[in-house]
Amino acid sequence: MTTKHVKRAFKYRFHPTDAQAAELSRTFGCVRKVYNLALAARSQAWQQRAERVNYHQTSAMLTAWKKTEELAYLREVSSVPLQQALRHLQTAFTNFFAKRAKQPRFKSRKRSRRSAEYTTSAFRFRDGKLTLAKMADPLDIVWSRPLPAGASPSTVTVSQDAAGRWFVSLLCEDEVTPLPPVDAAVGIDVGIDCLLALSDGEKITNPKFERADRVRLAKAQRDLARKAEGDGANRAKARRKVARIYARIVDRRRDNLHKLSTRLVRENQVVVVEGLAVSNMLKNHRLARVISDAAWGELRRMLEYKCDWHGRTFVPLVRWFPSSKLCSTPECGYLNEKMPLNVREWTCPRCGTTHDRDVNAARNILAAGLAVSACGAGVRPQRESSRTGLSAVKQEVVPTARLRAAQL
Repeated sequence: MTTKHVKRAFKYRFHPTDAQAAELSRTFGCVRKVYNLALAARSQAWQQRAERVNYHQTSAMLTAWKKTEELAYLREVSSVPLQQALRHLQTAFTNFFAKRAKQPRFKSRKRSRRSAEYTTSAFRFRDGKLTLAKMADPLDIVWSRPLPAGASPSTVTVSQDAAGRWFVSLLCEDEVTPLPPVDAAVGIDVGIDCLLALSDGEKITNPKFERADRVRLAKAQRDLARKAEGDGANRAKARRKVARIYARIVDRRRDNLHKLSTRLVRENQVVVVEGLAVSNMLKNHRLARVISDAAWGELRRMLEYKCDWHGRTFVPLVRWFPSSKLCSTPECGYLNEKMPLNVREWTCPRCGTTHDRDVNAARNILAAGLAVSACGAGVRPQRESSRTGLSAVKQEVVPTARLRAAQL
């Protein structure tokens, strides 16, 4: 099997010395300052003169800023993270003009991510020791997993989360070998109580990590709310306590999603998932909290890139496919008019089969996904026309028998 070369980021915890922590904190502040100055200059140039400022112009501005007395402190840190901040701003504007992202916003000292990116000219990696520019000693990294043999990082990103933990991410080129082919396919229906329902009938319960820590989180947030506004030590301590609880929730959720996605990719040659507009669903304030905790979008992202790495087929369906309303029994294909969320089981009035809502949806998702990948067919059945009694087709309809044939 042919190996595939991919760029992978390996993230590790590290414990800086007091001098290193102070240097990195200064670097984070300078990166934020340069980003905000460049964003203000680009926005002002567009609003006043309808002029677009590019990366090279902001780089020249950075040189001029360093020569001023007010911003002379920018010369005290490595210049590479500052240049990388300008490149990130250029990428943000490129995505904005291409309508792939929102307009770039100013970075906040309290709310924005604290990070700095170093390229090869600003760090030294030898014998498993990483030393950054402006530092005499290497970082004390906790090597929780080995880097690829002979790997040479091209980019190093240092960050600190809200809980006060320090991380370093090393971007390396790695070789990924596709997994051996297997004769199996799976359709996946996501939910809230049941995180995943698989087409083989298995249902995976949603751990609901946020709900498990909700009492502790609420108490910590009440304690934070009682602290006086400002930069006092007691408020900072209470804020870190809240951040640590959130970090625990995020870490456990990510670990669970990685294990599930890896298992599904290893066991199946074809992975079919339903299409969901998660950002639109989050506008429902009664369900936004549990939907965010389920992290459907993150699970789909993991499945997609792991399938690409390991030679599997990833098939996403259109979001309008009525997987829950359609009877999955071969030769039936009855389509319900409505299917409220509180209906977890239903009996098909045409064939009399009793369906579990989630498993039935997963089976329809698998059949439709296999038909799409094999036949290039549409997968959106339309309701019968009241005038003719025939299907009012807006795109090609895949009969249930044809779906089953593709599945077999």
